[in-house]
Amino acid sequence: MKQQIIVSGIGGQGVLFLTRVIAQAAVDRGIPVLTAETHGMAQRGGTVLSTIKVGDFHSPLIRSGQADVGLLLWEANLAVHQGLLKPEGHLLINADKPGPGMRVDAGGLARELGNAVLSNLVLLGLAVREGALFCTAADCEQAIRTLAPEKFLAQNLAALHRGMGM
Repeated sequence: MKQQIIVSGIGGQGVLFLTRVIAQAAVDRGIPVLTAETHGMAQRGGTVLSTIKVGDFHSPLIRSGQADVGLLLWEANLAVHQGLLKPEGHLLINADKPGPGMRVDAGGLARELGNAVLSNLVLLGLAVREGALFCTAADCEQAIRTLAPEKFLAQNLAALHRGMGM
């Protein structure tokens, strides 16, 4: 099992938490995983790119045209990070207008749940529903239970389920 995943967004959108959830799902299944981030995260609103390699890899970085899955939390990053995706890769984008890739207004769905920051887990739910990722809904739920603070657990799980059910 090998999969290369990019998660792209801006600081404050939960890129790193989403990365941790996916990586934890791999760890829980006993699959080797490598992650890396390149970002201006110290500045809220700066671009954040996280790479996740699930399986037997030696380096966490993803070369152009090699990512199997792209999860874009900020549509404007499409122009910058789309080149990392394989032509046949799965591209899921938080967007409110039609265009390339699978688009969903994850931010709008998250706001309906009471917290726009939950768009990361809404997008994760969609990726799981579409079979784009190596992990199952149960894997993601367990990873969220492991990583989320207790006071945010219910809303994090609700966001994941919203993305799966849309």
